[in-house]
Amino acid sequence: MKILFIGDIVGAPGREAVKGLLPKLQKEYKLDFVIANAENAAGGSGITPKVAQELFEGGVNVLTSGDHIWKKREIFEIIDKEERILRPLNFPAGVPGRGFCLFKAKNGSNIGVVNVQGRVFMEALECPFKTTREAIEELSKDTKLIIVDIHAEATSEKVALGWYLDGKASGVLGTHTHIQTADERILPGGCAYITDVGMTGPLDSVIGRRIEDVLERFITGVPTRLEVAKENIQLQGAVLEIDDITGKAESIVRIQRKV
Repeated sequence: MKILFIGDIVGAPGREAVKGLLPKLQKEYKLDFVIANAENAAGGSGITPKVAQELFEGGVNVLTSGDHIWKKREIFEIIDKEERILRPLNFPAGVPGRGFCLFKAKNGSNIGVVNVQGRVFMEALECPFKTTREAIEELSKDTKLIIVDIHAEATSEKVALGWYLDGKASGVLGTHTHIQTADERILPGGCAYITDVGMTGPLDSVIGRRIEDVLERFITGVPTRLEVAKENIQLQGAVLEIDDITGKAESIVRIQRKV
């Protein structure tokens, strides 16, 4: 099975990149399944039903998220009934939505997707290690193909989760920092790993926002509205090839494509 994981989609520029480039990537890699982190897809922060539908129609199968999942109130209209939108698994019990789900890929295989958020330098949620392990145990009843989105700030926490899930997950891919890392590898137990798959949006920016806005905030310390940038749009992510029988990764390739 071939899976594309698209890095954090930022605003309208990021959505345009997906719309323009995903059909080409599907043909080039003969993709069976597409996952995208979309927590910044609506105006640079949050997800709305309209934006989610746009991405689904553009070829994305599942949307993962992170700490910005609740930024748009409209998400509450659909998150309980739309299983293709995941929020971090380790929010407290009773929070709307779901953190993992089983899906059917284009080639007919079952695939599990897990979304979890780190705790280092972020909100104090439930343990990402314990909750992810429990989700994988549940999904493993129906599939050996399991992909984990670890939405976290600290590199150490992401790396640790990769090693913790090696041999249990097919892939552990980091999101949140919007900076693609060059450490993609297959761990000894067959888990594809990368600390951050990157960002889909304006490359001439500060992690997706206008440079002048961010500089003003850093230099003056005064709260400033951070608009989404518009220049040099790029889709970043990773393509994984997974053995359908064993669930072990055979390859992971970083991608960077300009619009």
